[in-house]
Amino acid sequence: MSGFLLRLAAPLQSWGERSAFAAIRDTAPFPTRSALIGMFAAAEGIGRTDQGLERYQDLKLTVRVDRPGVRLVDYHTAGGGFPKNRTPATSGGSNKGAAVITRRHYLSDAVFVVAVTAPKDTADRITTALTRPHWAPYLGRRSCPPDEPFLLRRHVADPDNELRTRVPLSRPTPRPSRHTHDPDAPIPVEFLREQPPAARPDTPHSPTGAPEPATGIDVIEVNDVPVSFHPHHRAHTGRLLHRTVEPLPHHLAGPPHTLIQRLIDYAHGQENA
Repeated sequence: MSGFLLRLAAPLQSWGERSAFAAIRDTAPFPTRSALIGMFAAAEGIGRTDQGLERYQDLKLTVRVDRPGVRLVDYHTAGGGFPKNRTPATSGGSNKGAAVITRRHYLSDAVFVVAVTAPKDTADRITTALTRPHWAPYLGRRSCPPDEPFLLRRHVADPDNELRTRVPLSRPTPRPSRHTHDPDAPIPVEFLREQPPAARPDTPHSPTGAPEPATGIDVIEVNDVPVSFHPHHRAHTGRLLHRTVEPLPHHLAGPPHTLIQRLIDYAHGQENA
């Protein structure tokens, strides 16, 4: 099954988990399935009150954490100093009458690359919408538009393998440490998968010649599978994620000043293939 690749990078991004309309607006440390499905639905022009989320149930997501970012908290106020009828509304339809204070959590300078595996017709429909979206995509909040390149490749035969072997890493080449003097040593990178990773022959090899395995598998449960985006009836179910740290080829990284060109060359490589 084929799919496509997204690069989620911006000065700020925020992937809310469980804080809708609360004073503290948290963020998950990685893009949630709910946010990504919402992004695809918005690009296709599907409103929050519309049905049809089952069209995304066959999508399989793999997230590569190029840079986890730094958590930032914004002390935010809205509506202070106005008459009551001009202050923020409550869920009951009245007005609060005072400033609303929230603390909004963001990930600063984070970069994620998402491999989306889907049936070909589904992938074609979504990527076509992402190139000319009905509503512009954003990274968790409308104030967080994505950097370019955003849609890295529209047609990938094996998106998961592409993350492991070809997509440039958005991080500088690591310097040799006292623990290793090999300038071409593999780079450990975190992955989040909806299925357990399988050993592959194309992974970096150990001195014995065997494929280098992932460093442990941490299984976590998250509640981010959207059932409804209706503003008054939001609902989600849970899923399991398999978190690993895997060695990637050293050549995927590089000097920071070459990153944009490497990403452009990779994205344009599809057109020349």
